[in-house]
Amino acid sequence: MTDLANFAGFAARWRAFIRLHATDRGARSVNARAEFNELALALFRLQFAHNQPYQNLCRARGVAPAGVADWTQIPAVPTPAFKELELTSLPAAERTTVFHSSGTSAQRPSRHYHSAESLALYEASLVPWFQGHLLPEASVDAGLVDGFRFVSLTPAPQDAPHSSLVHMLDTVRAACAPQGWRFTGRRGADGAWSQDLPATVAALREAGASARPVVLFGTAFSFVHLLDHCGAAGLRFALPAGSRAMETGGYKGRSRALPKAELHALITERLGLPPSHLVCEYGMSELSSQAYDRVAGDTSHLSPLTSHFQFPPWARARVVSPETGREVAEGETGLLQVFDLANVRSVLAVQTEDLAVRHGDGFELLGRAAQVEPRGCSLMAA
Repeated sequence: MTDLANFAGFAARWRAFIRLHATDRGARSVNARAEFNELALALFRLQFAHNQPYQNLCRARGVAPAGVADWTQIPAVPTPAFKELELTSLPAAERTTVFHSSGTSAQRPSRHYHSAESLALYEASLVPWFQGHLLPEASVDAGLVDGFRFVSLTPAPQDAPHSSLVHMLDTVRAACAPQGWRFTGRRGADGAWSQDLPATVAALREAGASARPVVLFGTAFSFVHLLDHCGAAGLRFALPAGSRAMETGGYKGRSRALPKAELHALITERLGLPPSHLVCEYGMSELSSQAYDRVAGDTSHLSPLTSHFQFPPWARARVVSPETGREVAEGETGLLQVFDLANVRSVLAVQTEDLAVRHGDGFELLGRAAQVEPRGCSLMAA
């Protein structure tokens, strides 16, 4: 058995777990649960020993590894703590990358530090789960990826070096489609994102004139900008069959907020993408794994109006009562917690400020809890 007493040993076991369950949405067997629990407890011991701010938080709650027998007992760190504390086991000299939460200029961002090694684990986590949901055809025949065009409504990586979303998309670009990818967003001097609408329209027109389907990525806010432009200009697109979109983030009070059903209806009306090919993603700068609500093109398991997210088998979601901290019953609402084994050098247990409804191992996202300051990827698209 691989040594789990150090971070390198843990990473090796974790990679083996990913290889076994990389694209399995249903990997919740007894064996998978038992191995997740073993890995989570091992990582908790490492983080307790080497991440001093986290150890202090755990001791303040009266929790230590010797008293924890199940991953659900591991203390979760509230996301605001990432703004105030350096929640990392990495020495300063090894912090080669830092992801910031987005927000207004008056807000201090959360910080999630990575070394070259931990960033490689982040990338190993995101690629197979992305591919299985946005490009399921490529899971069978990787050559099919060459048949797609890719358009991101975000800035290019060099213009947003602290954005986990942009790094995620650039990782996907490098792994799945090194050619045929366009970033049509821009970053202003104040850090705010805007969109090069003529460039986006040109990319969509090129896609419409070809037989190659397009994969479109953007925050909800950036889609509103594009859709409003299309409406004002009287533009309609008929993108090739098989085209799809990944939508992420929210509005955070920075623009008119559209209910998800209305936003997706406009995407269908103005971009020609069917509801079955609109995939929602949930991710955070404090996490290394992402959740998706459906597989592109799959109409068998959920209605177009249903959006139940699921993390990969190496991450688990819990919906807990804000009053008691206990997991709510099926169908009830609470705050979302995420336990992410890919968060090797920070903290694996994160307490979000998002309200969710529990649905088995997955969840329906309702939005931010009341009296929580706005944050998230879509703020950058102002």
